[in-house]
Amino acid sequence: MPATSLANLLGVAVIAFAAPFLLGLFPRIRLPAVVLEIVAGILVGPAVLGWVRADLPVQILATLGLAFLLFLAGMEIDLERLRGGAARLAGLGFLASALLGLVAGYGAFALGLVRSPILIGIILLATSLGLIVPVLKDAGEVSTPFGQLVIAAATIADFGAVILLSLFFSREASSPVAKLILLGGFALVIVLVVLGVKRLERAMRLSSVLVRLQDTTAEIRVRASILLLVAFTALAQTLGLETILAAFLAGASLRLIDQDQFATHPNFPVKLEAIGYGFLIPVFFVGSGLQFDLRALFASPSSLLRLPIFLIALLAVRGVPAILYRRELGNRRAVAAGLLQATSLPLIVAASAIGLALGLIGPATGAALVGAGLLSVVAFPIVALMLLQPVPADGKTPVLQSAKTAHRGGTDD
Repeated sequence: MPATSLANLLGVAVIAFAAPFLLGLFPRIRLPAVVLEIVAGILVGPAVLGWVRADLPVQILATLGLAFLLFLAGMEIDLERLRGGAARLAGLGFLASALLGLVAGYGAFALGLVRSPILIGIILLATSLGLIVPVLKDAGEVSTPFGQLVIAAATIADFGAVILLSLFFSREASSPVAKLILLGGFALVIVLVVLGVKRLERAMRLSSVLVRLQDTTAEIRVRASILLLVAFTALAQTLGLETILAAFLAGASLRLIDQDQFATHPNFPVKLEAIGYGFLIPVFFVGSGLQFDLRALFASPSSLLRLPIFLIALLAVRGVPAILYRRELGNRRAVAAGLLQATSLPLIVAASAIGLALGLIGPATGAALVGAGLLSVVAFPIVALMLLQPVPADGKTPVLQSAKTAHRGGTDD
């Protein structure tokens, strides 16, 4: 076995444990653990203290963490939510965001802040579905028309941003037409896999074997899920498509294949989340902090100025289209929906890494984008929760309830 040091991975594991634990000790601090993990990674990484670096073991696990994060995000896709008036309204909002994203991208390009306006526009399109669902749960809004509309909008935004990113910025396909053809072939393979597996699952013998082995040391459903994720990712790499698309679609396909997962085997999603949020995903976020280029961000006043510009652009691109919701939700709740839609981080981190690798954005721009995403996760859900609180008759501001501790939310009471 080759000599490999796990000292850096130990530092990452310490941060991954300490971040949510400290937030649990101070439940009134309404801060998502993911923010603390990235900030801690920046502090102990080469940018500040230099105690921990992203060596090969950390990079490998961080890559798997990103894949698992998008895999679990894909599993959040519920096609039942993408029907009816809420879906149509969310779709119109996404189209408005796409237009605003192009305006913001070309505006940043005209100011000399970026090299690829389309990439910036796509980055600003995403909403972190996994981060806002716990906020809606804690506010008791998941089942309300408001919650369903926000979830539908986040679902469309996540799916659309990943598709567009893969279509325009895959690293191997030579042209958008070639990428579109490859994307169509990839989608066809996914449909065939889903239909084939669903047909196999109807076989009584196969179903009984899955049920018998699912809670033994075989953990057959978990192993099948990992197989699906790796197979889709390997196929995407072969076709020259981005692996983040494959991971996302693998999760969405699993949701289609195993639609009764919560009813017949409720422990199955919990096990997948334990692997992701308990192990791999924290490595991705801490590793992102370790590789954060703080020096590039503070290299000049113009570099630092990009952070608030991108934060405002994120709020404009995803928040302004919530005006379309006013008739359904009212002014106050439409503003809250806009803030939640503008909450984004995981795709920003992933897309910024792709842009850096392709030479489409510079280190200062990448750092500013991630910084804007961090601020959006810290500030926007808190303000949205304040707006969702009922206004008492005396006009005093109600006391906020804290959010759940999770990588997809805040801290526990």
